[in-house]
Amino acid sequence: MADTGQHEQRYERYDGGSPEAERLLFERLARELMEVQVRNRRAAGGEVARTFHAKAPVAVENARLRFHDDLPAALRVGFAQPGTEYPAVVRLSNASGIRQGDGSPDLRGAAVRVRVSQDESHDLLATGHPVSHARNAREFVAFAKALAGARSPLQKAFGLFVKLPLAVGLGTATRMRRNVQAATRRTVNSLANETYWSRGAILWGEAGPVRYLLRPAPGTPPAPAPDRRDPDHLHHEFARRLAQGDVSYDLCVQRFVDERRTPVEDASAEWKDAVSPAVPVARLTLPAQDLDSAEARAAARRVEDLSFNPWYTTDEFRPLGNINRARKAAYRAASAHRLGLRFVTEEPVRNKVLGRPVEAVFTLLNRYVPWHRLPLQLSLLNLVFLRKVLRRRNLIDTEPREAPPRAQRVPEPIPERLRTERSYDGTYNDLSEPRMGAVGSAFGRNMPPVHRPDLFDVPNPVTVSRQLLYRESFLPATSLNVLAAAWIQFQVHDWVNHRRHKPGEHSVEVPLPPGSGPWHNTPGGPAEHVMRFAENEGIEVPGSPPVLFGNTASHWWDGSEVYGGDEETARHLREPEGRAELRLEDGHLPTGSNGGIPLTGFSDNWWMGLSAMHTLFAREHNAVCAALRAEYPAMGEERIYQTARLVVSALIAKIHTVEWTPAILATEAIDLALHTNWQGPPANWLNRLGLWLFEAHSLTGIPKTLPDHHTAPYSLTEDFVTVYRMHPLIPDDFELREHHFGRRLETVGFLDIQGGAAESQIRKTGLANTLYSFGIAHPGAITLHNFPRSLQEFEREGEIIDLSVVDLVRTRRRGVPRYNDFREGLHKPRIRSFEELTENAETLARLKEVYRSVDEIDTVVGLFGENPPTGFGFSDTAFRVFILMASRRLQSDRFLNVDYRPEVYTPLGIDWVERGDMNAVVLRHCPELAALLPRGASAFAPWRTVRPTEENRG
Repeated sequence: MADTGQHEQRYERYDGGSPEAERLLFERLARELMEVQVRNRRAAGGEVARTFHAKAPVAVENARLRFHDDLPAALRVGFAQPGTEYPAVVRLSNASGIRQGDGSPDLRGAAVRVRVSQDESHDLLATGHPVSHARNAREFVAFAKALAGARSPLQKAFGLFVKLPLAVGLGTATRMRRNVQAATRRTVNSLANETYWSRGAILWGEAGPVRYLLRPAPGTPPAPAPDRRDPDHLHHEFARRLAQGDVSYDLCVQRFVDERRTPVEDASAEWKDAVSPAVPVARLTLPAQDLDSAEARAAARRVEDLSFNPWYTTDEFRPLGNINRARKAAYRAASAHRLGLRFVTEEPVRNKVLGRPVEAVFTLLNRYVPWHRLPLQLSLLNLVFLRKVLRRRNLIDTEPREAPPRAQRVPEPIPERLRTERSYDGTYNDLSEPRMGAVGSAFGRNMPPVHRPDLFDVPNPVTVSRQLLYRESFLPATSLNVLAAAWIQFQVHDWVNHRRHKPGEHSVEVPLPPGSGPWHNTPGGPAEHVMRFAENEGIEVPGSPPVLFGNTASHWWDGSEVYGGDEETARHLREPEGRAELRLEDGHLPTGSNGGIPLTGFSDNWWMGLSAMHTLFAREHNAVCAALRAEYPAMGEERIYQTARLVVSALIAKIHTVEWTPAILATEAIDLALHTNWQGPPANWLNRLGLWLFEAHSLTGIPKTLPDHHTAPYSLTEDFVTVYRMHPLIPDDFELREHHFGRRLETVGFLDIQGGAAESQIRKTGLANTLYSFGIAHPGAITLHNFPRSLQEFEREGEIIDLSVVDLVRTRRRGVPRYNDFREGLHKPRIRSFEELTENAETLARLKEVYRSVDEIDTVVGLFGENPPTGFGFSDTAFRVFILMASRRLQSDRFLNVDYRPEVYTPLGIDWVERGDMNAVVLRHCPELAALLPRGASAFAPWRTVRPTEENRG
């Protein structure tokens, strides 16, 4: 409606000065109200209840709302038309957040859902006192927190006379207490005789703001004095009324007069009837019925499962005012928490009290001694506190959000099957926010983006690549094998992918530096003096720089590289006739019509190492299917398939967490920390005492905890994408050997086993020989001067690109801060000279030649150039993003914590993951490799080499 914006500007003032600042405040207040629910549950026992109005003496589904025939013309708006009648749901409640006897001093409330059509409904919420005890949402939440969990008179007095004044000040606390006392001192004998006021205003179309109220219809008989010993006397009294006849209320509205006498923002100010008379507009009728019949009790249970929210309406009737605007986020959060869709992890008081001073000590200590040079126990504790800081300060939500709030339809019910299985596109992983982390949602940030178009080509990225990245000679990472390189690409394809424009449609042009030879941008194309490649497709946000991009993969760890990111792809990859297994041809992936590239969930940038990983885990999926079918003969094919998806995805997450990462960050501290992430700390009293004192949440592995997004909705980040640029791991050539006698089969270059050539090569070599050949070979070290030559001029989708230049350009254009700012953003000291980055004389000279100052150093160059901690395969700066995001990917995903349980995975599925590792996967499908796998190490460590005899040498 065109007039809505005018009403916002005329009547409403946003806390914090803007809709976005107010939205962030309301999100924080919503989290605090969820904590109130936890305290109330602890005090009362049982399940999480509504934050307020926990007990409903009356709940019916068959009420009716009929607008009067003589409805004033000015109030004829939308569904409010003369003589129209609609079905309604009604819930009459006590106001306390703790279920207590009906005789306890309390307010009463009414929630009404008017169902206009399948696509339109209106929720009306009102309370049995004309004004709120709180002027705004801040006061409202402070009051709720002060009384959270209070049951006894002493606890309530402590909350009202100590906690509340400390939170809002003595004068405000006194006003709020008087207001509440006036509202609750009345004796309520019947909910049928109560009047319920909206207290906050709503828009009523062109008529402007109104407050509404429900008052007993004329002729409603009074109630006799109840039996105060009956804790449910309000229910019993109402049931007797409905057994004898209908119960009705008049819906009345009070119209806005002026901001002084009928304020919109201040919910504690009464709109007096003498100033704005209540005009009856409709009648709400609860028909005669037996409230204690089985049918009525079932209906009441269904009503209890509903989530009422005043924002479930249309724009013509949108709520107004601070408290009403806060209600959208607050009610959504509290309802999701009550229904088990959103969770709260409380931090023990001892952790709060002890944590801050110890954090300050470590912050000071780290200025002089890096964490990795401390004794083991101190380094582990240091990492705990570093992760706390990063969670608090380095999770930035970039997804465009609704501010100010808008009216909406009642959300569709959650598809039942998605409670126990992953969707294909990442929706409904978080059941309270179905789009969170789904395909197309935006990459977040770990630090604010820096948009500097004037520095996109400064210094020239081609010069940077040639001088600092180009592989002049292969530098091996001797603690790893090439399977580790294939693995991380296999994972990245599951996690992140930026959409690109079609070649030639919207391109980035990078001028070649003076003196460099020409470049061919397409196969057989002309020689040019610019490099040209497809630009990323961004998400446009009015008034913001173009640094927001969507992920074409889901952000979750869901195995989409194996299964696909949409249902059509997933179905196509399965065996015909709906069987649970994935299609294989003689144990290998089936090839498609795309130049020999196989059919799998994600096949971009294909090469033989990726083929080995995809083939291995497609076989693993089929092995899980066979085991489930044998163990549970009654299980249908679809359930077998979906369960196997869960099992394989969780196994992949576990392998990455406790095997690949400790292999590339080969230190005892990291090994312990990551095993703690999955299975809890070792049985060591000192470790457990430290966690009990400072972060009790880590006393179990993440799979035994609840989902927690910390300070921002879950997403992967552009900074995370940057630190996972690990292309130096790829060698330029490979020696393929057979595993029986060690005989050399052939030596191939990367381009010989890339793209469509990969499948013919792996079929010729065989999976076992391929795994062996990669298992005994070293990947490249993640350092300067080691970028694969093969990736500095290769064809992709009709373009010839230098991937090292593309990496530099993408990072700059996506607004990732340059290296020194990146360090500072992750709470590391800035470097002041090139010498602080490297001691290598040749590298130092080139850095000074390429960059005018240390502040110009590209992020990727700085990360590659850093001297990493002993045993680390990449820099400590990159590691900071890793320790934040590695835990986050597990902690946010319900299928890796609260729903990682036998009821969802099956007992066999849980056992498969818990007992499984990369060695087990390899041996299940290539048992002939048993003697070659490393002893006491992961499959990503160098394998035993078979020494060929003289007659078997290649």
